[in-house]
Amino acid sequence: MSAARWGDVASYALFALLAAFFLLPFAWLVSLAIRTPAEVYLGAARFIPEAPTLDNFSAVLSDRAFLSYLWNGLKLSAGGGALAIALAIPAAYACSRIPFRGQGAVLVGLLAVQMISPLVILVPLYRWMSTLDLLNLHLSVIAVYGAIGMPLAVWLLKVTFDAIPVELEEAAQIDGASRWLILGRIVLPLARSGLASAFVLTMVMNWSQFLVPFILLERDQDWPISVAIFNFAGSVSASTTQLLAAACLIAVLPAVLVFVALQRMIVTALISGAVKG
Repeated sequence: MSAARWGDVASYALFALLAAFFLLPFAWLVSLAIRTPAEVYLGAARFIPEAPTLDNFSAVLSDRAFLSYLWNGLKLSAGGGALAIALAIPAAYACSRIPFRGQGAVLVGLLAVQMISPLVILVPLYRWMSTLDLLNLHLSVIAVYGAIGMPLAVWLLKVTFDAIPVELEEAAQIDGASRWLILGRIVLPLARSGLASAFVLTMVMNWSQFLVPFILLERDQDWPISVAIFNFAGSVSASTTQLLAAACLIAVLPAVLVFVALQRMIVTALISGAVKG
C-alpha cells in the first residue's frame, strides 16, 4: 500500500474516532428517550432498552407549553437570521465590489468580533437593555441575534458575491442602472444559494443560543426551547429523565435535519468563490 493510501486510511480512522466521540452522547440520549420509567433506573447496565417506546415523544409533543417553546425558538432564530442577512448584504457587497482603504482590516475585524463569546458581553448587554426598557421583548433578542450572526453572514456573502461575474454589473451600469438597482435586480437573484446558505447557518447558530435569551427573557411564556429545557432540567427527577431526553432530541433534530438536507447547497456556496473564473 502506498504512502498516500496509508495517509487516507489514517485520516478516515481519525474522522471515525472523532465521529464516535461526538455521537456516543447522542446515542445515549436516544437510548434514554425510548425507555420506560422503570428502565431509566438501569442506567448504563443496558444500552438498548428491553421494551423501547415512543410514548415519551408523544407526551412531550402533546404539551402545549413545549410547542410554544419550539415556536418561540423558531421565531427568534429565523428573525435573527433574516436580520443578520439584511445587515450583511450591503456590507458584503461593498467589501466585494468597492475597493476602499482598510478593507482587509474591516474583514479581519468582523472575523475577530465573530470569535468573541456572548458571555463576554452579557453583563453590559443586560444593563443596556434594562436601561432602555427592552427586556422581555422578542425583538430585543432578535436584534442581538442579528448582530451576533452578521459577521459570519458578511464573510459568506462576500464569497458568494465574488463568484458573480462583474461584467454583468458593468453592462447594467452602462445602461444607467444604479448600485442599489444592480444589487437588487442582478446580484441578489444570482446569489440565491449563498443567501439561503448564510440564512440557514445563522439560523442554526441562533437555534443553539442559550445565554442571550436566558438573560434577556424572564417570563416563562417568552422562552425559546433551549432556555425551557435548561429550566426543566433543573427540576428533573429520575422518573422524568426519559421525558427530558425526548425533549432534548426534539429540540436538536430540526437543526440537524435542516443542515443535513441543505449541506450540499451550503458547501457549494462556501466554495463558489474558489472556482471563480
